Amino acid sequence: MSITITGIKALDIRFPTSRALDGSDAMNPDPDYSAAYVVLSTDSPEGLEGHGLTFTIGRGNELCCAAAEAIGFQLFGRTLESLTEDMCAFWDLMTGDSQYRWLGPEKGVVHLAAAAVVNAVWDLYAKAEGKPLWKLLADMTPEQLVACVPFRYITDALTREDALEILRRLEPTKAEREAHVRETGYPAYTTSAGWLGYTDEKIRGLLREALRDGWTHFKMKVGRSLEEDVRRAALIREEIGWERTLMLDANQVWDVGQAIEWVRALSEFKPLWIEEPTNPDDVLGHARIARAVAPVRVATG
Repeated sequence: MSITITGIKALDIRFPTSRALDGSDAMNPDPDYSAAYVVLSTDSPEGLEGHGLTFTIGRGNELCCAAAEAIGFQLFGRTLESLTEDMCAFWDLMTGDSQYRWLGPEKGVVHLAAAAVVNAVWDLYAKAEGKPLWKLLADMTPEQLVACVPFRYITDALTREDALEILRRLEPTKAEREAHVRETGYPAYTTSAGWLGYTDEKIRGLLREALRDGWTHFKMKVGRSLEEDVRRAALIREEIGWERTLMLDANQVWDVGQAIEWVRALSEFKPLWIEEPTNPDDVLGHARIARAVAPVRVATG
């Protein structure tokens, strides 16, 4: 049965996480975790809705909500099938509008807003198919998956043909990998104890709680004070031991030279990576940092 999108609303949802410094880092010391939460209404007899969100840290969330409703207005009257049969065209509709694109492209408020709308369509698609979204994707053929990917700006690194070859080559073992993930879960880390501003007592308590829950990978925020970062890293290693994995995240606060100096000073704690050490658009800077701090790896966040 055809499903037509009949409306969109974006809810401005915010949590006062700054009161307890939850989510605090060197660049964003007082975030209020928030979401522009999009709901797509439809004419489905079952009352199906598409839900999607984009993350912000407080002020400006209302801008994302307004942009999501403006961008999502283009979906009014369209059928779900018309979107899912050509997901690349749908992506272009959301991110490549000839006038909205001037406000990006593919960055800032309009891109965050587009993400919420796109997520809502994928959610609606999965509900219409009667599957969780991960399963909808896992059940796609290589051809269906590749058809969802806009390759325009990445063909220098990965072409459509390359992607098809990889997916087809690995398809015979897909069921085996799905069974493994169902049994063991997907690899993840926790930052529960790693936010800046926490007392030592709170850090220890959260680390011990995470260890009881079975976590083996931990991330800490760095970049406000090197002396304090060294002290906190030592405290965290004391709690989690050396057999577990520690990662660092600077949230873009350093220049290239600072990043190299800081990470070298923290390398004694054997971090797996430093995340977002500098400006996210500085490709050459990240390359220089990666060479200078190896074997610590660089993640761009």
